[in-house]
Amino acid sequence: MRNSISYSDAGVDIDAATRATDRIKQLARRTFNARTLSEIGSFGGMFDGAFPGMKQPVLVASADGVGTKLKIAFAMGVHNTVGRDLVNHCVNDILVQGARPLFFLDYIATGRLSPEVVASVVEGVTNGCSENGCVLLGGETAEMPGFYKDGEYDIAGFIVGVVDRERIIDGKTIVAGDVLLALPSAGLHTNGYSLARKLFFDSADFEVYTPISELGMTAGEALLLPHLSYLKPLDGLLDRGVIKGLAHITGGGLTDNIPRILPEGTAVKIEKGSWPIPPLFELLRQLGNVSDSEMYRTFNMGVGMVIVCAPSDAPTIESHLRERSEACYRIGEVVTGNREVLI
Repeated sequence: MRNSISYSDAGVDIDAATRATDRIKQLARRTFNARTLSEIGSFGGMFDGAFPGMKQPVLVASADGVGTKLKIAFAMGVHNTVGRDLVNHCVNDILVQGARPLFFLDYIATGRLSPEVVASVVEGVTNGCSENGCVLLGGETAEMPGFYKDGEYDIAGFIVGVVDRERIIDGKTIVAGDVLLALPSAGLHTNGYSLARKLFFDSADFEVYTPISELGMTAGEALLLPHLSYLKPLDGLLDRGVIKGLAHITGGGLTDNIPRILPEGTAVKIEKGSWPIPPLFELLRQLGNVSDSEMYRTFNMGVGMVIVCAPSDAPTIESHLRERSEACYRIGEVVTGNREVLI
């Protein structure tokens, strides 16, 4: 008689998944609010969709991941930061249209499920949600033996926010003469890691624990610097009509992201030296003799978010940010052109 074969024999541990889910429930409840109508573990997450303070509420949704930054987390054995990076990235993506986050869903896939690692990842997600006033409404944890290397996983996030139609920020009123204000990043955020990893670990032969004197930290620490959220710094400005456009500087850098919000007939001129470029980017440039055009298209170059506004509104925005101890730099202006960035 043949021996009975179970799901665990195929590499899927249902008991481990249950333990992970129990821990996730505890973490997610920290983000719940009065509008949360379901528990983690339901087939679908429910959220109160009434918006009594808005004339015409518009839902704004986005999805993203953190790319090969995960490789650094694996090598460092640090799993409680990438979830926060993921939330902040998604928050910024809907913030550029003036939306504030309502709820978040996560997806975690791995070859062999470790409840401790999954809980650590979700801890980062819940921290990010709590900091942004966002509910972790649900998600999925998938165990797929043979699909991922041992000790590796992938994560993705899905966010829904809301903005009143009359408060949507879409860049349509941008004109030549408007100014660009930059909010600084904290390192690479979640983009350019394939090139950065090649330069650090192939060209320079660094290890993640190699100390880098010019950065004051190890290679791994420099590459795990957080992806910042710009919701709190900008929140008090979203409803004042002083922001014409916002560009989240992610994949494609300054040169590819700013044109996404420019109307036809306009371009942007950015002045080099108008903001401090962190030493991490200069080190990356030197390690690979990387061209200027490649640097500005691959990396954020120390800029996480760009604000476009009328010259008369720039002092209001700068004062608002200064009162909150947020750095802000005038980096350029809008000119006549064909939706491009001139650096």
